[in-house]
Amino acid sequence: MTTSAIVMMLVAMVVVWGGLTASILFLRSRPEVTDGLHEDPDLVRDDERREHEPHPFRDT
Repeated sequence: MTTSAIVMMLVAMVVVWGGLTASILFLRSRPEVTDGLHEDPDLVRDDERREHEPHPFRDT
């Protein structure tokens, strides 16, 4: 491998692993809060209504 190829490989490794490390540290400091489901009641009502309708199909 040439020197330029090794340097580019190291740069790519730093970018990838650095991004991974940064995202892990960010998620550890600010975890996603999942206290429960906070769904819009209108959307829930629409989903329950669609459960009882026949599945749409195409006749192509």
